[in-house]
Amino acid sequence: MIRKEDVYKIGRLGKPHGVRGEITLQFSDDIFDQVDADYLILEIDGILVPFFMEEYRFRSDELALMKFEDIDSEDRARELTGCDVYFPRAHAEADEDHLTWSEIVGYQVVDAASQQPVGTIVHVDDTTLNTLFELSTPDGHDLLIPASDEMIVDVDKRQRIITMEIPDGLLDL
Repeated sequence: MIRKEDVYKIGRLGKPHGVRGEITLQFSDDIFDQVDADYLILEIDGILVPFFMEEYRFRSDELALMKFEDIDSEDRARELTGCDVYFPRAHAEADEDHLTWSEIVGYQVVDAASQQPVGTIVHVDDTTLNTLFELSTPDGHDLLIPASDEMIVDVDKRQRIITMEIPDGLLDL
């Protein structure tokens, strides 16, 4: 059984394209094109199910046309419309040089000075000029901190921890 902590969300399936079973994939992470993986994981009725990719082609920087094995008609593709799409962390972690914003959701942020946990990344907001980590703190509050390269001291992919030099007073806001 595939567990939610073993995957991370990379997109969502849209409507079918044509009659051969192709379906649109709106993605936030193109890791499936960068790492050798044969399948993506779809969430169907709360269950994570692997679907093997037959082929895909990009329509834009955020949209691909995906063809899964055994999905050979528009009707079968339509059944998948709206499914969230996930990628296995194990495949992503095999690529040591590659780490995406989507992949770090769920990582813990630790303050380099105090070595204390600041919170867990629940979302990365990269819609503005300054990318922000949205954290859920241990006491249940939400916190936004800049995702600046200058502040990141270390990234431990195995333990899923990002150590950051957090400026004085930022955590008090």
